[in-house]
Amino acid sequence: MEKLWAGRTDGSVDPTADDFNSSIRVDSRMYEEDIKGSVAHAEMLASTGIITDADRDAIVGGLSSILSDIKSGKLAIDPTAEDIHTFVETELTERIGDAGKKLHTARSRNDQVALDTRLYLKKEAEGVLSLVCDLIRVLRDRAEENKETVMPGYTHLQRAQPVSFGHHLLAYAMMLTRDCGRIRDAVLRMDVSPIGACALAGTTFAVDRAAEAAALGFPAVTENSIDSVSDRDFCIELMSAFSILMMHLSRFSEEIVLWSSSEFGYIELDSAFSTGSSIMPQKKNPDMAELVRGKTGRVYGDLLSLLVTMKSLPLAYNKDMQEDKEATFDALDTVRVCLSVFTPMIKTMGVRADRMLAAARDGFITATDLADWLAKRGVPFRAAYKTTGRMISYCAAEGLTLDEVTLEKYREFSPVFDETLYEAIDPGAAMKKRVSYGGTAPESVEKQIGYIDGFLAAFGKAAEA
Repeated sequence: MEKLWAGRTDGSVDPTADDFNSSIRVDSRMYEEDIKGSVAHAEMLASTGIITDADRDAIVGGLSSILSDIKSGKLAIDPTAEDIHTFVETELTERIGDAGKKLHTARSRNDQVALDTRLYLKKEAEGVLSLVCDLIRVLRDRAEENKETVMPGYTHLQRAQPVSFGHHLLAYAMMLTRDCGRIRDAVLRMDVSPIGACALAGTTFAVDRAAEAAALGFPAVTENSIDSVSDRDFCIELMSAFSILMMHLSRFSEEIVLWSSSEFGYIELDSAFSTGSSIMPQKKNPDMAELVRGKTGRVYGDLLSLLVTMKSLPLAYNKDMQEDKEATFDALDTVRVCLSVFTPMIKTMGVRADRMLAAARDGFITATDLADWLAKRGVPFRAAYKTTGRMISYCAAEGLTLDEVTLEKYREFSPVFDETLYEAIDPGAAMKKRVSYGGTAPESVEKQIGYIDGFLAAFGKAAEA
């Protein structure tokens, strides 16, 4: 295939170097965006009188037929082409003749690839946002089911205070709402058209960048032609948002792995989202959660690779920047597949409320409630704290839980104690008393569910706008 850049040289390249230089294996997925951008470019060229209406019609017709043939499978993308832009333009010229050679007027592959990448990532990011919202909906529903399911809350991976399982799940839902915001913000900043910047300095043709941008759905154009073709911060920002999202999924995955173990036994994963062992028939492994946890490092690596690639590049375009798409697309694909398996895994997991409650009754997780009970009866909190600490030491030495200690024994530690203390140290009652805004009480969880409902409704409307 003839090189678009053949001119000063004859375009002959060593086969190994030619393959090394090619990006068609990575950028071929942008064929639809490349054709869409070329149609808009041809329309602009004709509207400004740079090419004739007849040439425009031939170009648009030829591009439409190429798109149709690729989608139907009639036309296969040539793996020996240098890139998707070369393939489309060469195929167009073969179909319509010299008119096809006019398409690249007032355009460079530098601004063309920047345009295609922005168009593609805008579309794909919306797909990721939809998947994140699907996961938020599942978490919202599971939280509502479990707003009174008592479990130990943890700090330092040590049992700390009683919470509801629904409240715990909503913590992840809240994180995911912020992930949606970060992805949407990244899309907003990439939503400007670079076409018309050409190689780096703009063009001598009287092009209408604003009209071409509007035809492609961009609200604005880039302000500086060098910046238009020489930066990939829009890829880096999107991958940064993806990395934070994956961090949240990884933390959740770690808890899924812990909760599904025999030591915890809080949940049981559906067989459709777990695997067995080739040698140990009793095993039911949380492989999907483990893979999500592992693939998080892959997305981090994609982000870091592009940051390192871009860190020392002089302006404007450098061939190093061809590496942007492989890293960005890999991060995109990884996030998408992780969300696709994670959401149904959470939707179908079984909840062992009995195991959670048993764990909540052990480990002295209502010690703070006992101290608060004393404080509400006039005992200074620090004194109440020390009294409770002595009670914990006694129970630990005797192998007792707080609710197994007799009232007489309690009164040896403080005469203030009476029979109402037992309600205070019941994990379920203690959970329900935490009614502060954002707390774990069922009515507080309901308010959080209301917040999630509002977020999903507003976010959906914003996506439609």
